[in-house]
Amino acid sequence: MLQIYRRHLKSCPHTSRSYRRCACPLWVQGTLGGETTRRALDVTSFDAASKLIAQWHAAGVIGGHKVEPPKIEVAVAKYLDDARARHLAQATITKLTTIFENQFLKFAKDHGYRFLKDLTPDRLTAWRSTWKDEALAASKKYQRVVGFFYFCTRMKWMSENPMKSLHPPKVKQDPTLPFTAEEVNAIVSACDRFPIKGIYGEGNRLRAMVLLLRYSGLRIRDAATLRRERIQGGKLLLYMQKTGVPVFVPLPPYVVAALDETPNVHPGHFFWSGNGLPKTTVADWQRSLRKLFELAKVSGAHAHRFRDTFAVELLLAGVPIDQVSVLLGHSSVKITEKSYAPWVKARQEQLEAAVMRTWPKLPRLAVAAAS
Repeated sequence: MLQIYRRHLKSCPHTSRSYRRCACPLWVQGTLGGETTRRALDVTSFDAASKLIAQWHAAGVIGGHKVEPPKIEVAVAKYLDDARARHLAQATITKLTTIFENQFLKFAKDHGYRFLKDLTPDRLTAWRSTWKDEALAASKKYQRVVGFFYFCTRMKWMSENPMKSLHPPKVKQDPTLPFTAEEVNAIVSACDRFPIKGIYGEGNRLRAMVLLLRYSGLRIRDAATLRRERIQGGKLLLYMQKTGVPVFVPLPPYVVAALDETPNVHPGHFFWSGNGLPKTTVADWQRSLRKLFELAKVSGAHAHRFRDTFAVELLLAGVPIDQVSVLLGHSSVKITEKSYAPWVKARQEQLEAAVMRTWPKLPRLAVAAAS
């Protein structure tokens, strides 16, 4: 129930909350529709305040304007439109479309759910039980669904996010270890024995890709779509910081030479013909690299381990972790610390050796006595 009362100014001689003849502001306090409020009404007339509160009661919501939540399919369409307006990457848009148009809407339609209010935590739990994703993929999907419902709450279509009642999937990832020097040499040597099939199997092109991944720290997608103009004076332009400052990484001369020797299948790219989607050429390169790793007899190998090798070698060389974070393009140094500092075997061995070097040598007599 809502109650109107007068809140007198210091200059007013009256003190009664129900006094009607002064011009002090009117306030309201109480509960309506499960929401509690205490606010100024910006009027001084009891009649005007009464009419305003009557409108609130008619709408069943404080403020008098009740936003009708849209249907689920309309909410999804607006969410995807907003994602496009934010200029998210096309790969992200594709993933969101798959989750919400192909999976979420199908689930809602099959169960007769039409409005957002139908999506209770219990029903969302039932939908999540149908996911076929592994733990890591399910965790990322969970975060995207949470983001959708946050969008709905920001639009005032929902009062709370029902996904927050669901615990996120538990993800336990084994640490990714860098390649050893022997493994890198074996992979580079295997490039000469790789069967030539199309532009991706040509030895010099494959070697150039391997060397670029090892000494640049690039992700496979960035390497596969690398533009020629980003190699400047023996250095690779990694990205532009938000401050407008470019971040370069120097490349060994033999890496630059290997890149220069790659066949020119496109005037602007080293490894991409420019035809089709970038994810297609990434998939082609991943297949070629898998065959190369098998040929080199390096188990557990994948493209991202070159990035790990790049980072770990810098750390072991004494490069501060905040500088390594900049080269990797991480948004926070905490990401770098979480990814590399605790679980790098080579780093642990180095730390153990450093500790052992601090041990004092016992005098000869003490050693004899101890024996």
